[in-house]
Amino acid sequence: MVNTVTGPIASDQLGQTLMHEHFVFGYPGFAGDKTFGPFNRDEALKISIDAAKRAKAHGVQTVVDATPNDCGRDVTILKEVSEASGVNIICATGYYYEGEGAPAYFKFRNALGDGEKEIYETMLKEVTEGIEGTGIKAGVIKLASSKGVITDYEKMFFKAAAKVQRETGVVIITHTQEGTMGPEQAELLISEGADPNKIMIGHMCGNTNIQYATKVLDQGVFIGFDRFGLENFLGAPRDIDREALAVALIALGYGDKIMFSHDTVNVMLGRPVVFPPALAEMMANAHIARIPEVILPGLKKMGVTDAQIEKIMVKNPRSIFG
Repeated sequence: MVNTVTGPIASDQLGQTLMHEHFVFGYPGFAGDKTFGPFNRDEALKISIDAAKRAKAHGVQTVVDATPNDCGRDVTILKEVSEASGVNIICATGYYYEGEGAPAYFKFRNALGDGEKEIYETMLKEVTEGIEGTGIKAGVIKLASSKGVITDYEKMFFKAAAKVQRETGVVIITHTQEGTMGPEQAELLISEGADPNKIMIGHMCGNTNIQYATKVLDQGVFIGFDRFGLENFLGAPRDIDREALAVALIALGYGDKIMFSHDTVNVMLGRPVVFPPALAEMMANAHIARIPEVILPGLKKMGVTDAQIEKIMVKNPRSIFG
């Protein structure tokens, strides 16, 4: 069974799945900018429900919301979005990487005691009992590492997550920063006893070097091509280059270890973000329907079959949660 925000479902009920999206997300610090960025819950709900319905119109049945604890995660909103749209939503427990997360809290806790133990306790309770007294249980653990390094702070979360997974079987998904540390994330988790078949190393489409990808895949984990639509931004490659890498990996026999998503942020917490014109143009493709509307037709033109697409979108998510 898989924990969703409306209760457990069988893995064979997941259907077509997006493995890494954000309905509501905020960089830590947004809460201190409420003078200019007050939170309008009704508006956030409307935007999120519209996004879920847009995905559903293309056949998506399940969305993994990868928002970590320190970035504005609100499971009550996710439950309302799921109920209004009919889309299964799986929420996360976990924390973002040191540079863009909220490291002060657990660094302080660790200085006074055992931060890793407290992180483990948080993750375990949110997976097995529920989040913030709601009874809504996390269905994945979200982890993240910095560019070119897994810091000592981040290692506490990786080690705690591996321990929780050993005890519960929960799926682990990750954030890799700017196409780095994928192999190292997989190696660390597996060395701590995590099951590679229950791990998805995320944002692997941020590095189009095929040797980087196979170095991760050969450890037996899944990988996420989960930033489609984010092009030429913070070092991100073009979608056409991501597609070419996916086709090459499928041809090499790795099609049963790849999953897709967009990493969209449908509501950004804090004051409204104003993109410069050039960046706004680049971000126009960053929406929750990019995969069905553009990416999958493009892959078919490159020779990817319907059966191979079904494996990526349906069977592989079922496998990691099954």
